[in-house]
Amino acid sequence: MWKVNPFKYGRRPASNVHVGQVELGGEQPVRVQSMANTDTNDIENSVAQCIRIVEAGADIVRFTTQGIREAESAKLIHDAIREKGYNTPLVADIHFNANAADVAARNVEKVRINPGNYIPSTKGSDKSDYTEEEFNRELGKIKARFVPFLNICKENKTAIRIGVNHGSLSERMMNKYGDTPQGMVASCMEFLRICRDENFHDVVISMKTSNTVMMVQTVRLLVDEMEKEDLHYPLHLGVTEAGDGEDGRIKSAFGIGALLYDGIGDTIRVSLSEEPEAEVPVARLLVEYTGDRADKNGIHATESPAFSRYEYNRRKTHAVGNIGGENVPIVVATRDGGFTTIPDYLLTDGKMQASNGEIYTVYTTNELQALLSENAEMKFLQLSYDDLTPELMGVLCGTKDVVVILRTKHADRVGEYRAFFHTLLNAGCTVPVIVSGQYAEDNLQYLQIKAAADFGTVFVDGFGDGILLENNGSISIEAVVSVAFGILQAGRVRITKTEYVSCPSCGRTMFNLQTVIARIKARTSHLKGLKIGIMGCIVNGPGEMADADYGYVGAGRGKVSLYKKKECVERNIPEDEAVDKLIGLIKSYGDWHE
Repeated sequence: MWKVNPFKYGRRPASNVHVGQVELGGEQPVRVQSMANTDTNDIENSVAQCIRIVEAGADIVRFTTQGIREAESAKLIHDAIREKGYNTPLVADIHFNANAADVAARNVEKVRINPGNYIPSTKGSDKSDYTEEEFNRELGKIKARFVPFLNICKENKTAIRIGVNHGSLSERMMNKYGDTPQGMVASCMEFLRICRDENFHDVVISMKTSNTVMMVQTVRLLVDEMEKEDLHYPLHLGVTEAGDGEDGRIKSAFGIGALLYDGIGDTIRVSLSEEPEAEVPVARLLVEYTGDRADKNGIHATESPAFSRYEYNRRKTHAVGNIGGENVPIVVATRDGGFTTIPDYLLTDGKMQASNGEIYTVYTTNELQALLSENAEMKFLQLSYDDLTPELMGVLCGTKDVVVILRTKHADRVGEYRAFFHTLLNAGCTVPVIVSGQYAEDNLQYLQIKAAADFGTVFVDGFGDGILLENNGSISIEAVVSVAFGILQAGRVRITKTEYVSCPSCGRTMFNLQTVIARIKARTSHLKGLKIGIMGCIVNGPGEMADADYGYVGAGRGKVSLYKKKECVERNIPEDEAVDKLIGLIKSYGDWHE
């Protein structure tokens, strides 16, 4: 049974799946894909955009297929790009219409279905708890509808993706498990068992949510459940509704990167609310950067039995000033600047200056005696994992006024970070730790992706009381500090700005998503701590923005519906009035400030 080694990279051995001429899993590289946002029935524009996505470097391209007409249009797109010399496999994205899935399976190389809404509930308006008999009867209904689809796929050599999304679980799964990782995994496993029983093996799986921590934990839990049943299907990774710009890149790298570092993942999509071809180089960079760990030597350490990979538990630390304990993680800058959000500390010339003006000494491991003799309420000690001698562990476990600045000297920085924290856990040491990472980037996107993958892996595991992000390239200190705060926000451990949960746009989108996002951001970006969902259509709306405070959802051409959490409070608003109405809704609940 395969298990993650947190201190040495080892890729999960997945079964081999054919998607047209592209293979997933096995010894194949991690494949990159994107999704068109054209109207699938607009063949000319769809073909043109598909080619742009392919030429940007995508291995697979997906199209929304909400009905039979779109499933037939997918064939026309497929034939057109073949005539132009492109063999890239196409995927039909099905949410509600099982009949469309049957048609699409004859027309493209892969069909994605969502178990949560593949078939309607048998209980209808009855909201009572499911009895065991009712629960099993609905499983029988799923089999009756799903098996004929699998037979069509077998006949046409079509692969499938079972894509479970947070917020769109079936009524019976919601009834039994709630909107939880366990419910998402149970929903997926039902369909996987049917595939196994029907001897159908060209299956790929995805478990997506806009909550990065939940996404990582859910995929880890699914892999564990599959291993128990000797199932090894390849995984498609993505953080859904990640947004655009810096936030979208950081959220995607945070969630996807943590799993790629685990050795999990055979194909990825970075979902950005931008043109789909813009997603591809971001995904390529993430795959290349995290895959580089495969060539590094492992680190000797012992995983702590107190650690759980399947639920978030922040490592228990004692507070030193405003660091550790119940305090939110801090951000340290290495130069002063005109910051949008002020960092908590400034580290220069071996001194740590707090935002209140207090200055503290930063020691190295060669200065332990000086550190122990100084009478100060706060001291900082720079060290790496290799410095953890028994003497030093005694100091860290026995003092209450020291904060560690963890630096890494190892080529596998994530492995070293993990080794350090697991060693502290095993010793019961509660010293607070600021995680430091050094980069040399001139390209801001590169820094966003690399730092979010590295630090995200640490924070998703519940480690770290602060970030010290250092960059020796030409990127401004203001941009570097913004990345640090963005990483903490992506991990939901410190909220310093509005979070936008926005879909990446597809053929179902009812308005110009990028324009609307820009308009809403311009009006609301000062609202610290709010989550606003901006969703192109009703399919991805109420479910996939499940934990947003407010929602702006396409209801039809030129029409928008507004939500307070999952409740629709106003329907079919003309688009030119909708942003003002959203502002009014936020004000009516007391969440607005100037």
